Amino acid sequence: MLDASGLAELNPWLVLLLLVVGVVAGFINTLAGGGSNLTLPALMVMGLPADVANATNRVGVLMQSLSGVRDFDRHGQLARDDIWGVLKPVLIGSVFGAVAAAFAPVEFLKPALLLAMVTMALIILVKPSVVAPPLGTPAKRVEESPKAIWGLFFAGVYGGFVQAGVGFVLIAALAGGLRYDLVKTSALKMLCTAALTVAALAVFVWQGLVAWLPGIILACGSVVGAKIGVRIALKASQRGLKWFLFVMTLVASLFALLKD
Repeated sequence: MLDASGLAELNPWLVLLLLVVGVVAGFINTLAGGGSNLTLPALMVMGLPADVANATNRVGVLMQSLSGVRDFDRHGQLARDDIWGVLKPVLIGSVFGAVAAAFAPVEFLKPALLLAMVTMALIILVKPSVVAPPLGTPAKRVEESPKAIWGLFFAGVYGGFVQAGVGFVLIAALAGGLRYDLVKTSALKMLCTAALTVAALAVFVWQGLVAWLPGIILACGSVVGAKIGVRIALKASQRGLKWFLFVMTLVASLFALLKD
């Protein structure tokens, strides 16, 4: 078992578990979201307190996000011209969320997340073009969509606070609000996740909540999963990505509903 510092001896089975969970979470987070619903319980099962697990999880999230952004950008799928407009509301929100997470319980945001995920699943089922616009659909500028700005800000607040499931909120804002196709949405989602994680991680490091050893092991697996996810995203059809997103949204919603 791990202590709060994460420096207690890790046996090979715990290391293997962290790596495997990291790979799966990195893959899921690249294509949809909800990978932290696996990694957070894994860290807590190993003995980390909930607040330390929440902070430690960000190490893997940051590394997988940076890896995913780099790979998407190499294939020309990162909308570089829109980066700053997208990042501003996310970064502002993430600072608020991270500060709140350092000093408050997480319960009050869970109903909002669950509502967002269930709503998104229904939208994908009833009107999939809202969340998965056809390839070639012109994207909106962030300044043209107040709804997207508030969606990105909320994603930043939630991601700074607890992280788990923030990908679903980002997808709703980027694909639903700004009309990016799902591949470009995934690229910008990873970039936003990296940015809000940097802001949140800075607050958690300041508060001494990060257990670096399990965090780094988890990050190694997450990077591998993210690379696999990018390759599949680049080759998969929009229809295939839509159904993967739909299934993962339902699974994450059910997990969030039953977890407690």
